Amino acid sequence: MAVWYKLMPGESGSVRSRAVGVALLIVLIALLALSFWWSREPAPFWVEWENAGQPAVRGHATTRALIGVTSTLLDKPGGYLTNDVMPPGVALDNIPSWEWGVLKQSRDLVKSLRNDYSRSQTQSIEDPDLTLAEPRLNHNRHSWILPPAESQYRQAITHLENYLARLGDPNDRDAQFYARADNLRSWLEQVEKRLGNMAQQLSASVGQRRVNTDLAGDPSAETATPRPTDVDVRTGWFEIDDVFFEARGTAWALVHFLRAAEYDFAQVLTDKNATVSLRQVIRELEASLAPIRSPIILNGSGYGMTANHSLVMSSYLSSANAAVIELRDLLSKG
Repeated sequence: MAVWYKLMPGESGSVRSRAVGVALLIVLIALLALSFWWSREPAPFWVEWENAGQPAVRGHATTRALIGVTSTLLDKPGGYLTNDVMPPGVALDNIPSWEWGVLKQSRDLVKSLRNDYSRSQTQSIEDPDLTLAEPRLNHNRHSWILPPAESQYRQAITHLENYLARLGDPNDRDAQFYARADNLRSWLEQVEKRLGNMAQQLSASVGQRRVNTDLAGDPSAETATPRPTDVDVRTGWFEIDDVFFEARGTAWALVHFLRAAEYDFAQVLTDKNATVSLRQVIRELEASLAPIRSPIILNGSGYGMTANHSLVMSSYLSSANAAVIELRDLLSKG
């Protein structure tokens, strides 16, 4: 016997409303799950310094590390998120800040590759692939169309791979990598400034009144406009987390680039007795990348009841910065 059920007036609308509500809840849960997955920082990878089981040519490790870091920026879960205009990527800010830290270090290294590592002197001809790779890696990171940042960064990777292939070709004498102390010092100078800047921004999470040391050490130095004797330094409350994750991205990228430098500049570091100093920088940066056990980034006062993750990160970067200064000093000695 067939049983017929007839919806009461208005009941069909209620069913549709519940269905829409359930669908929206499912979409929301899916977006939250994606947000959690995409917000995970990639683990460091192994820097390649061998080719077919044999030690590779000078420059292989550095170029391969740059390719690997840039590829991870694009191919990690969620892909490149900084220029996302759709949810959930558009609502995330921690990983885009991490990406900015990685991108800064990648741009600094490709600049050193183009201007220093691949040239024997200032009047040497630039490497054609590196000449094309650098501007593409410096493309606007927020561009999502015409052209999107990802396409430019992938083109930069292609040119870096071409340079790497030519570097390992014994018949190509134009592709070179000059592992000299002055070249390494030049890149480390940029690293030193980046680490110092990040450490200062992180330590300013609690706000500080500092003595103005802008002109310290030079009695004849001047500024364009008058500067006060004391300055108040504080990282804005809405900027603290962004600075923290930018620092994490900076440290993550530098771990790979410094590991590569240990291989490519092995003889230089040995001659200057500076290998231990380089490893100390790497160790401090590795410590700064320890897993975050807190569900949120805490930024309490320096001696308050709650932790301040920014100050912890600042201490590691400050130690790494001091080790970089010592390393550059060793490299400058005969």
